[in-house]
Amino acid sequence: VKSTIQEQLDERKADIQFGIASNPEFLKEGAAIKDFMSPDRVIIGVESEKAKNVLERVYKPFQLNGFRIIYMDITSAELTKYAANAMLATRISFMNDMANICELVGANVTHVRHGIGSDPRIGSKFLYPGVGYGGSCFPKDVKALVRTGKHLGHRLKILEAVEEVNEYQKSLMAQKIDSHFKGDLNGIVIGVWGLSFKPNTDDMREASSIVIINELLKKGCTVKVYDPVAMDEAKHILGDTVTYCKRGYEAIENADAMVLVTEWNEFRSPDWKTVKEQLKTPLVFDGRNIYDRAFLESRGFTYYGIGL
Repeated sequence: VKSTIQEQLDERKADIQFGIASNPEFLKEGAAIKDFMSPDRVIIGVESEKAKNVLERVYKPFQLNGFRIIYMDITSAELTKYAANAMLATRISFMNDMANICELVGANVTHVRHGIGSDPRIGSKFLYPGVGYGGSCFPKDVKALVRTGKHLGHRLKILEAVEEVNEYQKSLMAQKIDSHFKGDLNGIVIGVWGLSFKPNTDDMREASSIVIINELLKKGCTVKVYDPVAMDEAKHILGDTVTYCKRGYEAIENADAMVLVTEWNEFRSPDWKTVKEQLKTPLVFDGRNIYDRAFLESRGFTYYGIGL
């Protein structure tokens, strides 16, 4: 960018002083305004004192409560953005790997998560197992770092594994469903709750729901879906391959199983009596471990979670 601007100025024989700065964003989808108004940190990469002073004036109104501005060189600022998302993605894939080994040895990943999250060096955030991460940031930034490393002759082996684990995790719920029905899914009706890659957004980029649904369709299932806000987006992606429903309970009516993919608030405490009445068989696949297994089993449900 800097060299392009300078080339244009040189062509025009214009002596105009300008500066370049890098100010990566750390906004979460669904909470972008809050994150902008009350940032936990602001990363600014600069190469001149003038650029630093300009951006300091821009951010001063948002720093009155002592929020941090961290200055560094431009390349480091750019890499900080990628590294932050890659670290969070790594925690998710690590926990999904632990969840899968928990199932094999008979441990409970919820207990393991509480145990390691209580260590202040680790902390509890982004240690929730599930059906993999999606969205616009984590997949893109992990891929970009891996590709950059390869271009420079250096393999980022941990991030390659992070990506590999995530791709496997997205297909795991379809594998669980296939296993329950002993490999015969032809004609089985599945009701899916949640399509967006996370709650409070209609974003379906790299969403786990797409992989799960496509796997089920390939195996002969009929799939009914519902999401509070992502239905229009889903129609662009899934077309007429699924049945779109106006309510969650409609999506599971006469279904052989319910699959929770996105943990929207309205899915957290359903009327289980109604759920059982709607389903053909009381079978729940919980891709986010938000339901109480013992509670559901005591009411006649068959329950599958992640790492339990």
